[in-house]
Amino acid sequence: MQSITQLYKIGLGPSSSHTMGPRQAAVEFLADAQGTSAYTVTLYGSLAATGRGHLTDRAILDVMQPAAPTEIVWEPDTFLPFHPNGMKFEARDAQGNVSHSATYYSIGGGDIIREGTERQAADDIYPLTKISQIQKWCEESGRSYWEYVDLHEDPGVWDYLRRVWSVMKSAVERGIEAEGVLPGGLGVRRKAVSYYVHAAGYNSSLKSRGLVYAYALAVSEENASGGEIVTAPTCGSCGVLPAVLYHLHTSKGFSEQRILRALATAGLFGNVVKHNASVSGAEVGCQGEVGVACAMAAAAASQLFGGTPAQIEYSAEMGLEHHLGLTCDPVCGLVQIPCIERNAYAAARALDANLYSAFSDGRHSVSFDRIVEVMKQTGHDLPSLYKETSRGGLAVIQ
Repeated sequence: MQSITQLYKIGLGPSSSHTMGPRQAAVEFLADAQGTSAYTVTLYGSLAATGRGHLTDRAILDVMQPAAPTEIVWEPDTFLPFHPNGMKFEARDAQGNVSHSATYYSIGGGDIIREGTERQAADDIYPLTKISQIQKWCEESGRSYWEYVDLHEDPGVWDYLRRVWSVMKSAVERGIEAEGVLPGGLGVRRKAVSYYVHAAGYNSSLKSRGLVYAYALAVSEENASGGEIVTAPTCGSCGVLPAVLYHLHTSKGFSEQRILRALATAGLFGNVVKHNASVSGAEVGCQGEVGVACAMAAAAASQLFGGTPAQIEYSAEMGLEHHLGLTCDPVCGLVQIPCIERNAYAAARALDANLYSAFSDGRHSVSFDRIVEVMKQTGHDLPSLYKETSRGGLAVIQ
């Protein structure tokens, strides 16, 4: 299992799989195929179906167009065998002949794999890859999940998490000040500022919930407008964890050090899902994005409030379990409807999962690892219509 720095990626929205991944693929291909007359990039499957809404073409062209004229070809009905988010890069000489080509897959969370290659084993730094195994280690050693992260990560991880937290805070603070309509043509107005202002007029309980909504909306709207965010675990679900952490930091006074430890715990849970299943909406639906984000935020909140390893695991399990089957069906392929609202709702749900587990001793019937297995199978059983194609579900409701 890889470093959590590979889960928390800092970059520009609106989509980790459709924007950040293709941009990275373009950078890699251009490094191998410079000095040619033209480029052709063919997008397949889900990447083609919703690529325009996710600014996939812009992400690629921004990298490649300065080097040589680049043509984007859209093939939404053709799915490459390895993953729904396939893309083929071709370099052409002056006669139009292909001189170099490579196929990449954007597998979620900003990660890409080049066809014919595998991830290097050296990237795997965690010997335990199931939460049940790590929980047992915690209980036997008297340590917590974040200490397991500290044990196996490079010491520089804490500086990186500090930068992650800084970007998350900035996204919240920019988002609750910004107004206007989000780009894309749907006419979706930013709501974070409205929720933030309205929250002040309610009593403490409702104010707290309203602020959580506002913070999640703020980050998700920043993402939808192409702003700088952190994948947690993806761009489409980037508002959940920052909302919960920012709210607890500002309202409960949790120190930065404790927030960073909560980020480490959240990253560990997200990493386990990414390693054993997927966080790609194109592969397993929105349960792998917003569902996993909710689980991460629930685990973080539980740790901050002093949860035991069992209670933290229970919080995360509920966060994911109650998103099982959630489809990925963005209207017009934009990370706006229903994505932004789902982030706000999931942030509140994460806090509820923490509260529910805090009333228990942490013992329950279905483990987090089992829910990850079920999520993976459910995602594979979902028809492609409901996995980031904008051809089913909410996307076709007029």
